[in-house]
Amino acid sequence: MLRGLCYLWTASLLPITFSGQLHSELTGVLDDCFCDIESIDVFNNFKIYPRIQKLTERDYFRYYRVNLNRPCPFWADDGQCSIKDCQVEPCPESKIPVGIKSGNYNRYSQVANANTDIVDCEQAQDLGAINSTLSNYSKEAFEDWARHDDAQDHFCELDDETSPDATYVDLLLNPERYTGYKGPSAWRVWNSIYEENCFKPRSVYRPLNPLVPPRGGEDDGEGFYNWLEGLCLEKRVFYRLISGLHSSINIHLCAEYLLDEGWGMSLWGPNVQEFRQRFDPAETKGEGTRRLKNLYFLYLIELRALSKVAPYFDRAFVNLYTGDRQEDRATKELLLQFFNETKAFPMHFDEKSMFAGQKIEAKTLKEEFRLHFKNISRIMDCVGCSKCRLWGKLQTQGLGTALKILFSEKEIKNLPEHSPSKGFQLTRQEIVALLNGFGRLIPLLNTLCLYGWYYCLGNWVAFIRAHNGKRFKTENKNDNFMKNPGSPSVSVRFCSLWCVMSTVGLMTGDSYSFPLTLPPIP
Repeated sequence: MLRGLCYLWTASLLPITFSGQLHSELTGVLDDCFCDIESIDVFNNFKIYPRIQKLTERDYFRYYRVNLNRPCPFWADDGQCSIKDCQVEPCPESKIPVGIKSGNYNRYSQVANANTDIVDCEQAQDLGAINSTLSNYSKEAFEDWARHDDAQDHFCELDDETSPDATYVDLLLNPERYTGYKGPSAWRVWNSIYEENCFKPRSVYRPLNPLVPPRGGEDDGEGFYNWLEGLCLEKRVFYRLISGLHSSINIHLCAEYLLDEGWGMSLWGPNVQEFRQRFDPAETKGEGTRRLKNLYFLYLIELRALSKVAPYFDRAFVNLYTGDRQEDRATKELLLQFFNETKAFPMHFDEKSMFAGQKIEAKTLKEEFRLHFKNISRIMDCVGCSKCRLWGKLQTQGLGTALKILFSEKEIKNLPEHSPSKGFQLTRQEIVALLNGFGRLIPLLNTLCLYGWYYCLGNWVAFIRAHNGKRFKTENKNDNFMKNPGSPSVSVRFCSLWCVMSTVGLMTGDSYSFPLTLPPIP
């Protein structure tokens, strides 16, 4: 496993060339909640990051069944991207664990236990007889469960897993990365999401919209944010979630960028300039900081959902079934440990503040909220790049599953201990999307923290040199974070944190340890 995973700021890219404004602004309490960025950073890096990596590498969570051939329901299909790196490598049936293929309702049987080492399709089909080990009552319960799920108010358009076009994808072999897919086709997807589904009138202009010509003399987005702050909480939350999801996808694309393609080999790596264009306040007129804060907000919402869904998995009969009893037992144990960590976070988002008005108005607003998000999940079928579509669908479904959990509190509280629930249930597809979608956010926050550590080091170098009576100099004109270190009054707690984290990682060998190769001191 890679230690100290950091996407953009590796030793080969140093010295870093961002302005210090990002770090002076990416701090403090987030909008519409009572949680600060620093607390999220500490919790994520020490408690969550080490565990989520182990979980998403388990067989149950690495195989995702998805239909990448569904037609775009909103406009004429542009056709699939012809770039070879856009293609998704499907997983051969022989590689899929037999329990995942058998559709066994998370149950064990003598048939399954006797065939845990079977890997071919014909033998896997024999596991279809697993239902014969269940009582008639259990069979009826499962059938009712499935029928209710079909009619349940989902926040996402779910793929039909029984469709012949649905295939299993090994997520570890198909990482999210920039493939070269860009331009009008990609812009149209995001423009449709923001302009038609985020409760925004067309008279309000979204800042830095690539499909709208720059408007001279305008307020650089302040009009948009004044309008946004005038909305109800629910609509503000909706916009911030979509913006956070967009930021997450963009950072991953910047982190795994197609840098060169030659000799039949593709070279992938971080593209710092691309990141600057999207997030550096100096190049985005301050928009980049807002985008990154929305990423933290998205993390907070999904973290809250994970802490609430724990009782669903606590029940003894729920097994994360792959056909390997030992593997499944270890996976569930890891998952429950992970849930215990999420519940320990002291500043969770309070979802009860949403849809809390008069019942009829709140119900109408909630349905509008749900349908807008469900529409966005359908737009993901309009993405022309197969690999981009895969990760767009997965992350959208993960967020939709989180919203489903947040607003199913009564159903989760009333879950029966020893039988399936008609009121609330999760498909395997939703579970995999939920954990992997959240897993996409965690290394991003880890990366932003690492950047803050480097910037903090620059502040201390400047501070120390100033007190030694020496003028601060740099020979590299691109060392902006050294040239413009900002105020030396940067929080001692903030600076010390990164030093402590790096030291602890070095001593313990845990996965969150940071590389100790530092920028050159001028």
